Amino acid sequence: MAVDIQKLFNEEVPSKIAKNPDGAKAIGGKYQFNITGEGGGEWFLDLTAPSAQPGSPGGAELTITISSEDFQKLYENPQANGMPLYFAGKLKAVGNQMLAMKLNKLFEL
Repeated sequence: MAVDIQKLFNEEVPSKIAKNPDGAKAIGGKYQFNITGEGGGEWFLDLTAPSAQPGSPGGAELTITISSEDFQKLYENPQANGMPLYFAGKLKAVGNQMLAMKLNKLFEL
């Protein structure tokens, strides 16, 4: 089932961060998500001082760029789809690559 990306980043992720700030801090890092295509957008997540906001204020340690279609695949099964999307050039991660390895924990908060 497809995830509503706007709802995920505007409501669900901020709610999870607010409910579990210690879990967010354990992941750490500052992430910029740029999701292109229908239903996409830009979001900045600061997990050092847990917060999530729309836009791209700068200061991200890792910037993720992916199409909304490919984000659906990544969200459904990050373990199976993350590396193939990355090596196919469909998932771009610029910055601290180690933070990318922690991303699946964010959606499990």
